[in-house]
Amino acid sequence: MNNTQCDIRHTSGWSTERALYAFAGFMVLLSVALTYWVHPGFVWLTVFVGANLFQNAFTGFCPATMVMRKLGMRSERELAKQSS
Repeated sequence: MNNTQCDIRHTSGWSTERALYAFAGFMVLLSVALTYWVHPGFVWLTVFVGANLFQNAFTGFCPATMVMRKLGMRSERELAKQSS
């Protein structure tokens, strides 16, 4: 891989927790825009994202985080251990 490409597995500054917040925020903004400009039914995407964040707070389970882990991203704890 050349230096101009970004490899998510070597992005040490972003933890799975931080990436999850960014992804959820993006999805909420996208769903609001789609609801406004495309079809009111896209509001259900906002509901889905919110419900997933809510249940993640109690269970710790998040499908998006599982995907991020498979892509090689690490948790805050793993990054802290790496830097010490």
